[in-house]
Amino acid sequence: MLSIVGDFSLVDDIVQETFLTVNRKASDFRRGTNFLAWAWTIARFKALQALDQRAEAHRRLSAAVIEALAAHDAAEEWHDETQMTHLADCIKNLAPKARQAIELRYHQAHRPPEIARLMGWGEEAVHVALSRARIVLRECLKKRMQAAEI
Repeated sequence: MLSIVGDFSLVDDIVQETFLTVNRKASDFRRGTNFLAWAWTIARFKALQALDQRAEAHRRLSAAVIEALAAHDAAEEWHDETQMTHLADCIKNLAPKARQAIELRYHQAHRPPEIARLMGWGEEAVHVALSRARIVLRECLKKRMQAAEI
């Protein structure tokens, strides 16, 4: 998503909106089809909506470029239960404040301003903490998945 919208805070909002839409439309998903491609399609539409609502919408990427980026993202492999188990373990190993920020953002659906208020932090500190936590989680998950393949 970052390659499409170019704004970390907007990506956070799009990911959250996508998650909520995927949950709301879960009954529409057909078992046996590509879940990741379905979810990425929803995310792409959410990104386009977000870009259209911004003042600089006229400067956004062309539809063809967005489609090419989305096709690349949808091709990434998803390992379902194994990956989710490893992710849960990685979250448990985060520093307590980082784990709390992740919990508030992705489990309780709070936006960064609300997280800042709840944690007594500035909003920028929340964005930085979430970004760093996602990097740590990505690296942890990558290592665990590689170790599982050996």
